[in-house]
Amino acid sequence: MKDLAPDVFRQRLLIEGIYSIEVTEDSIKEYYNTILKELSLTTYKDPIIHSSLGIGDEKNQGFEAFVPLIESGIAVYTWSRNKFFSIVLFTCKEFDEDVALRVTRAFFKTKQIEYKSF
Repeated sequence: MKDLAPDVFRQRLLIEGIYSIEVTEDSIKEYYNTILKELSLTTYKDPIIHSSLGIGDEKNQGFEAFVPLIESGIAVYTWSRNKFFSIVLFTCKEFDEDVALRVTRAFFKTKQIEYKSF
């Protein structure tokens, strides 16, 4: 992929895994608080969290969430039936990917995690 804006720093990390906690609106807020603190990122608004539980196709029900950052944003998607999550960290500030992975793995209590930087 050609870098169309080489003067704009951006770091992207996709983390996916199988979780073993109960995912709720409150737990997603707690995850955001934890990851923001550990990565020294700054939010300027509260997270936006939507639940599709009880709506539409059961296989796609879960949560969709986004927290805006001064440094860009973090999106969290969950699928309740499969206990699967997909998280995208997109920042204009460098962060430690190992810390992001450690925090995410510990928070969601998962041993099965995959990730990709891009």
